[in-house]
Amino acid sequence: MAEPYSLDTRPVVSLPESDRATFLGRVYTHLAAAIGVFVALEFVLFQAGIAERFHNFVRGGGGGRWMIVLGLFMVGSWLASSAASDLRNSSKQYVGLFGMSAVYSLLFTVPLYQVFRIEQNPGTVWSAVFVTAIGFAGLTAVAWFTKSDLSFLRPILMFGGILAMVAIVGSLIFNLRLGAWFSLAMIGLMGASILYQTQSIIRRYPSQAYVGAAVQLFSSVMTMFWYVLRLFMARD
Repeated sequence: MAEPYSLDTRPVVSLPESDRATFLGRVYTHLAAAIGVFVALEFVLFQAGIAERFHNFVRGGGGGRWMIVLGLFMVGSWLASSAASDLRNSSKQYVGLFGMSAVYSLLFTVPLYQVFRIEQNPGTVWSAVFVTAIGFAGLTAVAWFTKSDLSFLRPILMFGGILAMVAIVGSLIFNLRLGAWFSLAMIGLMGASILYQTQSIIRRYPSQAYVGAAVQLFSSVMTMFWYVLRLFMARD
């Protein structure tokens, strides 16, 4: 009879340095894989004409259709995050990881189609990619090397997330435009999220939770990219 699967619930910070390095390598490898799948899915969605149809569906229905998309996005993200957190089922974790890539790839077809096919200004996207990558690298370095406990950011992130959701839903209901200041605030909120999550995965996550950690970072990075892209699109 096979022995029951056992979990090592010790946080990574309590493990030897070599084990910590292995864990972090796995986290960022899976983060890169999720981004790679996102890019591949975007290519498929554009080539298959799905990006155009989804863009036209969302843009043609005003706030009501955005509300539907937002609701489905939240449900899909929650399901993917929950699956990626199941440490006893590695297959389910990967379904969650690449499911999260799929959820974001569909959402991003709206602004990306606008930039690539309607405005035909791909430089906007590459500028947003560059700024997001530099910001993520800098924030990651700060989280790695700071000795301060960043757990105080958690209630700020929760409160900020609730306010952001209220603002987004309100803008859709009342047909209000959230301008550049809102995008800047969301970029700052996602920056704080990356700081908190990066330190949290080292101090609180067990060594087997690298897929779930990658999903959390992917969500924050892609949300930051969304608002950086919005900022560049507004400028153009």
